[in-house]
Amino acid sequence: MVESDGPRLYSCCNCRNNVSLHDDIISKAFQGRHGRAFLFAHAMNVVLGPKENRQLMTGLHTVADVHCCECREILGWKYVRAYEETQKYKEGKYILEKLKIVKENW
Repeated sequence: MVESDGPRLYSCCNCRNNVSLHDDIISKAFQGRHGRAFLFAHAMNVVLGPKENRQLMTGLHTVADVHCCECREILGWKYVRAYEETQKYKEGKYILEKLKIVKENW
C-alpha cells in the first residue's frame, strides 16, 4: 500500500479543484439536494452565490450556494444564518454534496 504525502482532500467532481480538507468534516449525516452531504467547518477555492432564505429539513436558514471557483459547479451551500436556536451551530459552516466532490490523496 502506498501512503500519500499530503493531506486527504475533497475536490470538485467536475474539474478536480481542491475544495476542502478531510479533517474539516464535522458530520457525514446531512442531506443535500441530490442525496447525502457532508458538513464541513471550512471550504477553499469556492465562491458564494447570493444569500437567500430556504426552508430546509431542519427549519428556515439563510444560505448561499457554494460554487467551485474554477468551473462554477454548484457543490452545496454555506449556512449564513439559522433561525432556530438548536441549529445555530451550522452558521458559517459548509454543506458539500457527496455527488459533487471526489476524494484526492487517499
